[in-house]
Amino acid sequence: MNYKKELSQQLFTILEGQLEAGELERLIEKPKHQDYGDLAFPCFTLAKTMRKSPNVIAQELSQKIKSPLFEKIEVVGAYLNFFLNKSKVSEQIISEILTQKDQFGAQDIGANRNVTIDMSSPNIAKPFSMGHLRSTVIGNALAKISEKCGYKPIKINHLGDWGTQFGKLITAYKLWGDAEKVKLNPIKELLTLYIKFHDEAENNPSLVDEGRGWFKKLEDGDKEALELWQWFRDESLKEFSRIYELMNVQFDSFNGEAFYNDKMDRVVQLLEEKELLVESDQAQVVELTEIELPPCLIKKSDGATLYATRDLAAAIYRKENYDFNLSLYVVGHEQSLHFKQLIAVLGKMGYEWSEKMVHVPFGMMLKDGKKMSTRKGKVVLLEEVLTESISMARHNIEEKNPNLANKDEVAKQVGVGAVMFHDLKNYRMNDIEFSLEEMLRFEGETGPYVQYTYARACSILRKAQWQPESGMPANHLTWDQEWKVVSLLLEFSNTIKRAFDNLDPSQVAKYIVDLAQAFNKYYGEVKILEENEEQQARLALVYSVTVVLKEGLRLLGIEAPEEM
Repeated sequence: MNYKKELSQQLFTILEGQLEAGELERLIEKPKHQDYGDLAFPCFTLAKTMRKSPNVIAQELSQKIKSPLFEKIEVVGAYLNFFLNKSKVSEQIISEILTQKDQFGAQDIGANRNVTIDMSSPNIAKPFSMGHLRSTVIGNALAKISEKCGYKPIKINHLGDWGTQFGKLITAYKLWGDAEKVKLNPIKELLTLYIKFHDEAENNPSLVDEGRGWFKKLEDGDKEALELWQWFRDESLKEFSRIYELMNVQFDSFNGEAFYNDKMDRVVQLLEEKELLVESDQAQVVELTEIELPPCLIKKSDGATLYATRDLAAAIYRKENYDFNLSLYVVGHEQSLHFKQLIAVLGKMGYEWSEKMVHVPFGMMLKDGKKMSTRKGKVVLLEEVLTESISMARHNIEEKNPNLANKDEVAKQVGVGAVMFHDLKNYRMNDIEFSLEEMLRFEGETGPYVQYTYARACSILRKAQWQPESGMPANHLTWDQEWKVVSLLLEFSNTIKRAFDNLDPSQVAKYIVDLAQAFNKYYGEVKILEENEEQQARLALVYSVTVVLKEGLRLLGIEAPEEM
């Protein structure tokens, strides 16, 4: 039930269309304090058109609104404060959850249209570091949130599988590599070679030329260069797949940079046909001075195409193959200028769909306040973090619940969930300081805290042998003690929509923490398992909380164990 929408439609009728229903709905707020009701409508905007003071308008409207949904309506200054009918609303929302179960909160904004999500995109032959966690989990959560809103997500892992670094790597392998070592531990060995190349190149600049030479051979289709490149790629993908499996993240496409090698000439040709290419310092660029952006470099002076050319080819390919309604790029904020240029160039090429392309930037993962760098070997490996987190979760289980069945499965759900939640609870633009101890705490705003709350609620239902099939029982509750929990359940749909509109999964993460806290407070105050005429309605509320916590965790890509 969307009470905001219902109230906005009543106001629309009373005001005889002075403001659009959508605008009225946007103006309706949720007061920060419960003393001011459950919904509030400020009358400032109406003062201009009605030529009355906001307070007078609020007084007049309060006389005209009649609905059994509201217990009372109060006027405070320019605000109309609405207090929902606790009993009616609580029964309605719980009945809805009992009926819809995990479909609760679903919306049809997307009308089954496609959303492409460019996410994760690790570099071949380099380790999957904590730096790549952010794009992976934010992209994965946005895919699930957009699906909940009725879209069809297409997850694309645009692998970093081309570029001058491969020339460097081939050079390093030819000079110091050992095939057996690479086979035994591909990523670790290739990273060692990559770091050695950069260390040696500082004293021997000719190595850089050698690296360029090997990359040129690779671009020209040299047999040995291609075989080495393919081998590095295959071995890296095996390693990445193991990490994705741990995190339960799947993709619809692994088309990386190399996939677009034969698609870039067409882009250059199109730009030439549209007379958008300009020569600048012997390079080919598209001028973007009219929107105060530096020129977008398309072709270097030696004729080599660039990052931007490749991304233009990728955008056109995705539109032609997936006909996206929205195209998201979950890439760090340091690439913001690149995406502004990319979208602007496509716009100049006459592609109106470029307006549906959105860069979803995020801050950095820091270690001791500093950015992690592969080149300098200062990197925290994601797989090691996940393994360590699972083992710490296993240790916690042994201490707190040694008789738990399927300990390993639960330890994996808690350990992996802790790492993912620690990232997703932060607004994506914030930098995050890496801390395993912080992630695994069972109190505060952590994944294990929400999972533990879910498991506790499931345990209450097991003890009471309560089944959702019982339906919404006749009840004798005033719903006063339950109201904080109920009013949060009411917010689930709005939270999902807000998370989608702002491309911000932290809205869902913060919401389930709030719901878990409200439920734990309620659990501490009320004897839910005490047999009385109120018990069945309370158990229906507990069940509703389990549905929403589990679904909220799922939208973040995190599992919910029923016992911990």
